Amino acid sequence: MEISEKFRLEGKVAIVTGASKGIGKFMAMALAQQGAQVIVSSRKLEAVSSVADEFVAMELKAIGIACHMGDDAQIKALVDSTVEQFGGIDIIVNNAAANPVFGPVQDAGDDAFDKIMDVNVKGPLNLAKYAYDSMKSRGGGSVINISSIEGITPGQGLGLYSVSKAALIQLTKVLAREWGPDNIRANAICPGLIDTKFSEALTSNEKILKMVMMKQALPMLAQPEDIAGLALFLASDASKFITGAAITADGGFTV
Repeated sequence: MEISEKFRLEGKVAIVTGASKGIGKFMAMALAQQGAQVIVSSRKLEAVSSVADEFVAMELKAIGIACHMGDDAQIKALVDSTVEQFGGIDIIVNNAAANPVFGPVQDAGDDAFDKIMDVNVKGPLNLAKYAYDSMKSRGGGSVINISSIEGITPGQGLGLYSVSKAALIQLTKVLAREWGPDNIRANAICPGLIDTKFSEALTSNEKILKMVMMKQALPMLAQPEDIAGLALFLASDASKFITGAAITADGGFTV
């Protein structure tokens, strides 16, 4: 088999959360371009339907299903609808995230902590749990959790977000250990600063951006599409011996 064939995803069904824009959209597109049936998911139906229609116009296989990753009933409905329509699930990309606060942890309230943990940790766990039986019955699968370098080395003002992303890395390792016998792999991607709307508060701050560029080995601001290839690799058979990894994509910021 040619190595390029290992990246093909024909016959696979993938759910990508937080896929209406930014990193999530480009990861969903990459999976669809390699033949996967992609479920584009995010909170707003109009947004995911628009992205799915854009993909279909490119002759890719995609539908949009709205889901708030802080709502357990919606997560279960997302899985049930996917299995009902397409017969099962092979790939999950947990990309949706929340960060409603910026500042020191002593100023953050319980509501902010609960929201961050619900969306960034509990949601990914529940989505994976609800999809487990389907992935197992199909002979295996791949869970890809989008963490952050903030989960490895916390920066200023993102304390609770850092805690959640560190927890997501550990959740990834737990799933890899427990689900390995079922041929279900779990890996985390830890991006650095990416030029997205989610990180606009950082990229628009000249002082912060200059500090990041000075610390990175590669003095460039990454774009959302720069993460898509890594997600495709982890979703495909090209990475079939990789599980429990937390892979940085940060331009050398953590070197």
